[in-house]
Amino acid sequence: MSIMVVDDEDLIRWSLKDLLIGEGYDVTEAKDGKTALATVDREVPELILLDMRLPDMDGLTILKNLQARARDIPVIVITAFSSIGTAVEAMKAGAFDYVVKPFDMDQLVVSVRQAIETGRLRRRVRDHVQEKRAAFGLHNLLGNSKPMRDVRGIVQKLVKSPATTVLLRGESGTGKCIIAKALHCESPRADHPFMNITCTALQDTLLESELFGHEKGAFTDAKTQKKGLFELADGGTVFLDEIGDMSVTLQSKLLRFLEERQFRRVGGSQDIKVDVRVVAATNGDLEKLIEDKRFRRDLYYRLNTLTISVAPLRERKEDIPLLVEHFLGVFAAEFRLKRPVMADDAMRKLQAHPWYGNVRELKHVLERAVLLSSGPTISAEDIILGPVANPPEGEEHAIPVPLPQEGVDFDKIERELLVQALEQTRGNQTRASRLLNMTRNQVHYRMQKYGLLAPRFPRPTPVS
Repeated sequence: MSIMVVDDEDLIRWSLKDLLIGEGYDVTEAKDGKTALATVDREVPELILLDMRLPDMDGLTILKNLQARARDIPVIVITAFSSIGTAVEAMKAGAFDYVVKPFDMDQLVVSVRQAIETGRLRRRVRDHVQEKRAAFGLHNLLGNSKPMRDVRGIVQKLVKSPATTVLLRGESGTGKCIIAKALHCESPRADHPFMNITCTALQDTLLESELFGHEKGAFTDAKTQKKGLFELADGGTVFLDEIGDMSVTLQSKLLRFLEERQFRRVGGSQDIKVDVRVVAATNGDLEKLIEDKRFRRDLYYRLNTLTISVAPLRERKEDIPLLVEHFLGVFAAEFRLKRPVMADDAMRKLQAHPWYGNVRELKHVLERAVLLSSGPTISAEDIILGPVANPPEGEEHAIPVPLPQEGVDFDKIERELLVQALEQTRGNQTRASRLLNMTRNQVHYRMQKYGLLAPRFPRPTPVS
């Protein structure tokens, strides 16, 4: 534990050094500002005791220079009684504390201990923020496609802005939570909490309590007072996932909070003011929910001020190779395996899939492939794709057929699909139209077009 004493009076430096060594600290000395700054450039101490009157420069100038070199290092300024005003200015400039000559040695030791502990806490917070940025920062928004470049560009602007409300829109699995964490970790709010909750995970009354907290006795099970997420995240970020599923009643309370930045705990009478950034996310059609009276129009306008739209993976398939390389590295490290190589046929199979589950689905497929592959190379046989289930509305009948570079004969493909549908239904045009998502007239027209009206599909023999 090292402390630097900066004072031009030899007697004060020696007395402080003797005191601090007796308390178990290592002490270095500097008799002017130039020497102090040069010493910090070589080795940063845990604490600096700084006299405000030095022969070569004033204490405030030295303080600012010290903070530029080592911002997390606390500084206790030493001043004469007649210069307390200068000490107050130093406190405003970032000094931890000040002591007045002649100072009480016992009180000084207490201040030194508190300052060192504060400095250590600051460094732990700084290291924690750096770890969070490494894990969830902007570089984790992978993709070179235009949609992903646009997303990163918006996030870069928002992290520096004072904007307190952001809306993320995109299908499930596109990475909205990752974007919310990047917004938090890259912003000045990174050293404050990131709290998240899924609005469909709890009943309405429980969700209100989770968000706003409750007072003791507010309801039957409220045995003690509880702080909500907005209160706990003061200074940080709250991520509200699936905001479109929040009840209309709770939406009105959320709107009041977004407008006033204050709230009351359930059962409380006191307004609580906080500073949080709210990042809301939805995979639903908010405009349709408004038409159905399930989402408040005024809340929609309040949320929709700053919107980030996240494209589905099938619309940015050029990002798949980069995502594949990332996940292969992640899973190889997690399972302590040698990093596998993705074969060309496996990559083609991945790029041909529609990925209605988006990046989340791709991640799970690659995790399984890394675990089950038998060699250093992942082949197409190692890529196990689930059924094309739950496509987004309007894409229920999309078929994952890769388009060859040389092109195709579309009429041949259409005729083949029509023949298969008629064979499965033994010539029943109504049932075939359902399989092809067409009307019966459309099927009949195509049967006529391709010469399929002849009785080639025998009807079942009636049971006598």
